Amino acid sequence: MTDRPWMMRTYSGHSSARASNELYRSNLAKGQTGLSVAFDLPTQTGYDPDHPLARGEVGKVGVPVPHLGEMRALFDGIPLGDMNTSMTINATAMWLLAMYVALADEQGVDRTLLSGTTQNDIVKEYLSRGTFIFGPEASRRLTVDLITYTVRHISRWNPINVCPYHLQEAGATAVQELAYGLATAVGVLDAVRDSGQVSAEELPDVVGRISFFVDVSTRFVEEMCKMRAFTRLWDRICLERYGVTDEKMRRFRYGVQVNSLGLTEAQPENNVQRIVLEMLGVTLSRDARARAIQLPCWNEALGLPRPWDQQWSLRMQQVLAYETDLLDYGDLFDGSKVVEAKVDELCDAAWAELQWVLDGGGAFAMIDEVKGRLVQSNAERVRRIESGDTKVVGVNCYPETEPSPLTGDEDGHILELDPAAEAEQLAHLEAWRAQRDAAAVERALERVRAVAATSENLMEASIELARAGGTVGEWADALRDVFGEYRAPTGVGGVATSAHDEMLAVRDRVRAASQALGGPVRMLVGKPGLDGHSNGAEQVAVAARDAGMEVVYQGIRLTPEQIAAAARDEDVDVVGLSILSGSHLVLVPETIRRLHDAGVDAPVVVGGIIPAPDQAALVAAGVARVYTPKDYRLAQIMGDLADLAIDHRRGARTKVSTPGADMPMEPS
Repeated sequence: MTDRPWMMRTYSGHSSARASNELYRSNLAKGQTGLSVAFDLPTQTGYDPDHPLARGEVGKVGVPVPHLGEMRALFDGIPLGDMNTSMTINATAMWLLAMYVALADEQGVDRTLLSGTTQNDIVKEYLSRGTFIFGPEASRRLTVDLITYTVRHISRWNPINVCPYHLQEAGATAVQELAYGLATAVGVLDAVRDSGQVSAEELPDVVGRISFFVDVSTRFVEEMCKMRAFTRLWDRICLERYGVTDEKMRRFRYGVQVNSLGLTEAQPENNVQRIVLEMLGVTLSRDARARAIQLPCWNEALGLPRPWDQQWSLRMQQVLAYETDLLDYGDLFDGSKVVEAKVDELCDAAWAELQWVLDGGGAFAMIDEVKGRLVQSNAERVRRIESGDTKVVGVNCYPETEPSPLTGDEDGHILELDPAAEAEQLAHLEAWRAQRDAAAVERALERVRAVAATSENLMEASIELARAGGTVGEWADALRDVFGEYRAPTGVGGVATSAHDEMLAVRDRVRAASQALGGPVRMLVGKPGLDGHSNGAEQVAVAARDAGMEVVYQGIRLTPEQIAAAARDEDVDVVGLSILSGSHLVLVPETIRRLHDAGVDAPVVVGGIIPAPDQAALVAAGVARVYTPKDYRLAQIMGDLADLAIDHRRGARTKVSTPGADMPMEPS
């Protein structure tokens, strides 16, 4: 008998709920079998579109859904009872599910018919992606409340999608991805068990609703073995730790988005074969095959993909599922000595790493330590690419290329968002607030605060607020009043790497200049706005330290004012800004203006996924250098930054020693 294909999705959403709804209905008409909703950063981090931190971020990396009116527009014409919806949402997962349930109630859909997933994995947000709001204890409480509520009331819903995907994107090895992903699942299940919200008899049902979301690279043999190791280790944990005797409840259920970290800006057409090879890693082994797959697009290292690019990725899945004979056979690797040996090796190493986390108190208690290991692993990965030990075709080997017909038109190979979309969202938000019952909203907010101060489950209070017309910012602010906010560790402090000859030459130059100029050369690495993808910023901070500079790095989610104040107080010689959310044209000029207002004249450099026309605009705004994913040689980048910083330090010294010159700000 031929197996049924996996669920086919594309991760999508942008600009507005209306534009995203049109995209979803188009993708479903092309044969997509489930929805995977990407939310914008304000929605993910609990801010309304008119909050100062949301400026430039509205609708950039996903769809803004601050309230029930936008949820209605997002699913207009899509019956929720017939749809499987995956929502990539974590800190505000409870709020998004509350609105989804409220909309289902409006549609007359029985809650038990709702099918889909809330990602709801806050641990990996602390470790890699940065869309956390509250501290680990409060976040764990929200996670547990959502899980226990859905198991009782929305029985077909997967309440958590434990997400080691982003750990690999942050540099995790296969062993670390296995260990830390499983550690997160254990931490969550232990918390559910200890919460008193489920009985011992109900716990197997909770275990059976846990799903995972993983990453696979082009090392598809190792990745396929990793998935077989996941199934083996998860079965062991379910049986030994939680006493689950039903084999169906112990199944390792997972979905996939294949590796985006390995997509290249140079020769981006090579990304097509990378995506196909990565897809094979989670489909070839029948006994460890993904239940749902979403593929990135070939041009994601260049900018936002177009509908045609998403269609191309969907067709890759459909050709494999419907044109090949893959689904006609049992597992192709049963009995393979090579595969069994590799799976055994991964299992043993991952189990040891998992025990290290558990012995330290578990995933929530070990965030600082695990973050440090991930930054270390990523630093080693970056150095291997830079040295050529890890080959990347078209980047550090075989860079010669013919002109590409896919990217020949600079303005036509990525989706350009309407700059008026943010203003439109602000108008919609103002209209929404004007028509709702403000007193009912305030009563619902008071209930959220009151319930948050107890151990009562927060889901019903959140659904009540959604129905009353509350917004994501109001819900999150009510919880901030009770839980406070949190700044996660950067993981940079304890990282050590071996500097090669090119970096050593930069270090010698920086140290000589620091001695000659009477003080250390200083660099500030800043991440303005809500973008929490900090991997690049962390590696630049580590590399700048390796290059002999003093480094100021305060982590993610800073306002331009905060960055300018830090640059002034620390008397820095170069400011590096990292933005991957597409908000660079708004946030970079604003940061430069704030730096000038603070009396900081240090050169500014910018790194991120920045299309060529935008690079020219940033240079015109005063940016000294722009770095994109094609600029992978950190020693070369550090050489550029050292030149800029040393020139600035010399200029500052000249100003101090020249009679009548404007005196610079005193360093703190």
